[in-house]
Amino acid sequence: MLACKPDQNSRQRNFLRSAIFAALVGILLAPSLSLAVEYTSARKAGRGLAAMTTGFLEIPGNMVAESRKHGAGAGVPLGFVFGLGKVVIRELVGVYEFLSSPFEAPAGFVPIIEPEFPWSYFDDQPAPARRK
Repeated sequence: MLACKPDQNSRQRNFLRSAIFAALVGILLAPSLSLAVEYTSARKAGRGLAAMTTGFLEIPGNMVAESRKHGAGAGVPLGFVFGLGKVVIRELVGVYEFLSSPFEAPAGFVPIIEPEFPWSYFDDQPAPARRK
């Protein structure tokens, strides 16, 4: 039987792909880390991309939000149902925000839906106030 040695070039390519993926994830998450929110075209494009790729987080996010309001017994089933509906909304708004990111619509590049990012449901801190 022939033994296959791992190719050094394939290891380097895999490492490079992993590094690029990690950098992209960091770029997507970086805007949510600052409390002083500045709404820009780039943030709107990132928000749209995040909504298109992580819209499924609406389901567990709404389960968390409803459980905080009504307790786990009522919050989990209510959040599941609300989350299913909001996945569609989040995805469609994400496409709109990504495609319209060069244009200042709505005024000031403010988010169309709240929370701004789908993973914001899991934060203990309240969302920053919108600029008008």
